[in-house]
Amino acid sequence: MRIDLNADVGEMSGQDPALIPHVTSANVACGFHAGDPSVMRETIVLAREYGVAIGAHPGFPDRASFGRSDVQLPPQAVQDMVVYQIGALAAIAAVEGLRLQHVKPHGALFNIAVRDRAVADAIARATSAVDRSLILFGLPGSQLIAAGEAAGLRTAREAFADRAYRPDGTLLPRTEPGAVIHDPAQVLERAIVMARDPNVDTICVHGDTPGAADLAARIRAALVAASIDVKPIGQP
Repeated sequence: MRIDLNADVGEMSGQDPALIPHVTSANVACGFHAGDPSVMRETIVLAREYGVAIGAHPGFPDRASFGRSDVQLPPQAVQDMVVYQIGALAAIAAVEGLRLQHVKPHGALFNIAVRDRAVADAIARATSAVDRSLILFGLPGSQLIAAGEAAGLRTAREAFADRAYRPDGTLLPRTEPGAVIHDPAQVLERAIVMARDPNVDTICVHGDTPGAADLAARIRAALVAASIDVKPIGQP
């Protein structure tokens, strides 16, 4: 068994230096919902230091709500916005001698693409247009995974050890009680179950969650102890 352990980083939470060494893939904010060109470069350099694969984490231009409020945009505008963000991060990565491994939409953009095929297709088209080798992250069974597959992209099905789910398999909105799971023991138990699920390829740790670095370290240790190989999704 193997699993990728990813984290949302470059969001100026202050935890990245302690968090990144414990994950295998880093989803780097691209300056819209958080971050800026200097933060993007610094995050990429940090990931390179620890051998962590990097990916773009595009979101809505909504810093006030940290990209977690729905923004209604036509599909072409979504495509343009995602191309812009992936392209910016890819250029900074190239300057540092690296290539992107994946794309994972952030926050509300991710959640909308779970159910809205037009938005999901726009994200998949944007990803494919920049680099067809990029892996598209999405919720298992989501429109985003379907759109990625239809576009000929490799996809990775993502689970969230620290987030509660609805009965239909979608994430419980953060506005509802219990949406974020804070009990480390419960998170570790869930992570092991998720890693053993054949429908899960990667597990997320949110970089803005208090104690994210310690939680990631404990999750990785628990996975290794359970004889689960932890490595980047794009690595053979």
